[in-house]
Amino acid sequence: MKKNNYSQPFLLLFLFLVQFTSLLRGQTKDTSVRYLSINELTAIVLTYHPIAKQASIQVGKAQASLQIARGAFDPVLSYNAAEKTVDGTSYYAYQQPTLTIPTWFGIEVQTGTEKLQGNRANPTETMGKSSYLGIQIPLGRDLLTDKRRTDLQKAKIAREASYTEQRKMLNDLLLDMQTAYWEWVRDGKLLNITSEALQTVQKRFQFVKESVRLGDRPAIDTLEAMTQVQQFEQQWNQAQLALQKSQWELSQYLWQENQQPYFLPANCQPTPGQYELEVSNNALSSTEPFLQAARESHPELLLYDFKRKSLEVEKRYRTQQLLPKAAFTYNFLEKGLGWTAPKTVLFENNFQYGVSLAIPLRLSAERGEFKKIKYAIQSVSLEQDLKKWQIENKIRAHYNEVENLLSQVTLQQKALHNFQALLRGEEIRFKIGESSLFLVNARETRAWEAAQKLEEVKTKQLIAYQKLYWAAGLLNK
Repeated sequence: MKKNNYSQPFLLLFLFLVQFTSLLRGQTKDTSVRYLSINELTAIVLTYHPIAKQASIQVGKAQASLQIARGAFDPVLSYNAAEKTVDGTSYYAYQQPTLTIPTWFGIEVQTGTEKLQGNRANPTETMGKSSYLGIQIPLGRDLLTDKRRTDLQKAKIAREASYTEQRKMLNDLLLDMQTAYWEWVRDGKLLNITSEALQTVQKRFQFVKESVRLGDRPAIDTLEAMTQVQQFEQQWNQAQLALQKSQWELSQYLWQENQQPYFLPANCQPTPGQYELEVSNNALSSTEPFLQAARESHPELLLYDFKRKSLEVEKRYRTQQLLPKAAFTYNFLEKGLGWTAPKTVLFENNFQYGVSLAIPLRLSAERGEFKKIKYAIQSVSLEQDLKKWQIENKIRAHYNEVENLLSQVTLQQKALHNFQALLRGEEIRFKIGESSLFLVNARETRAWEAAQKLEEVKTKQLIAYQKLYWAAGLLNK
């Protein structure tokens, strides 16, 4: 298995844009042929197409959400002040700047100073100037994880998932783009085949007219030849219309740096020899490499992994919510502003501590949320198993399609060679008067149909290649 090679997209993009810049800006009337390869188009799509940019935006949004989640751990500086005076009596005057520092372990570190004055202040408060340094530790609920840590973990998972979502979007986009490209290639070749056939029957018509004038052929042959010309003129018009339609379809993927679309120039043609190159670059041996690649890195399967990881994080949080609420706070106190390391044991002097405990009796909501998460995890696992099976079946189906079309191409090439040989032989016989114009026209039509069929089968084969890589999630890997 050889993956599509887009290792030099920006060089290809540069060369293509240099080639087409003057044409797009209307600064030249150059009608020389411009070639566009599948790799050049891929580079343009990955760089400028709105869906490709939307995929990048999804990554940026996930990064912004991660920043928001990290903001819950930002230190907080607060300041409280209050004063009360009645009938000339100063009850209290209070000032307290505080710095609170959350940590990943659920512990909050807090430090600050207090200044309390007044004649009727709360006797439990410390008068004068003091400072403190302390911690708050959850002992039950929120000990192992809490909402802040849960949100941060989920945001990290979402950021990683955004890169996979980007791959998925580009994988789908490139399949649509490459399908449009190869159909454009096909319709161009069909127009060329029909043009050559039309020129041939026109020359034959002139030959027949001259033969009738010389009395070598009956006049009815002129009508026969003219009918053939008219038929191929109609086929040429249809082929030209089909090519215009495929040009419009392909133009959906052509965007400029300023986010302006542009129509594929009329003098733009596919790079020759791409069919042979694609066939040689995508030699197949078995389905196993594609199946293995899909199991390991298919974006749709990986997205299920990320979803399950996020649910597991939520499950741990919901498990914590089933525990009683308990917390322990401790502050080391120091007279005056500023503090030094304690010289005594923590519970001997200059300290303040507190313990809180709350035990919900039913936990109905918490148990319900926990069950929801368990069911959600089971559902995601089942969905992933189903998606994995569907992807593997798609890979097998597209692989078999490629193999079948390879055989069809070989058979159709032989058929075309035979029809062309019959046509050449019939034309020789016709010129020496041993065949009829009807038989020549019949051979011409069969050869033209065989040539068309060959190009259609080749296109189906190339699209089948891309569908195989798409099914394995490899178009943009």
